[in-house]
Parts: sequence; structure tokens; C-alpha cells
Amino acid sequence: MILDLKRIKAERIAKGVTTDAMADIFGWKSSASYTKRENGDISMEVDTLLLIAEVLDYPVNKFFSKD
Repeated sequence: MILDLKRIKAERIAKGVTTDAMADIFGWKSSASYTKRENGDISMEVDTLLLIAEVLDYPVNKFFSKD
């Protein structure tokens, strides 16, 4: 199973949540910290993924693909 970062981004955009808003939720000073995770430049921590799923009201298991 592979974490589908494109799905995370698509769901965030569909819900109308900005990267700035996500950074605020995590207490980060800028959206760059969030964007780097969403783009795969920094590994996604489990805690981060779980909170993203909660914020976006999306099942965490749907963020994974078999490919």
C-alpha cells in the first residue's frame, strides 16, 4: 500500500481548505511545512495523516492505493 499524496491534495482542495489553514491547524508558522509533506518532500508522520483525515472528514484508509 502506498500513501496517495495526490488524493490528500485533491480532498483538501475539494473541501476548500488552504495549505495556510492546514499549517495553522498543525501550529506551523508557514504553509511550506505542510506543503512539503503533501508533495512528498518530507515524510508524512502518522499523527499528521490522522489529523488530516479528521480535518478533511475523509477515511484515512482511502488515502492509500495498491500501486
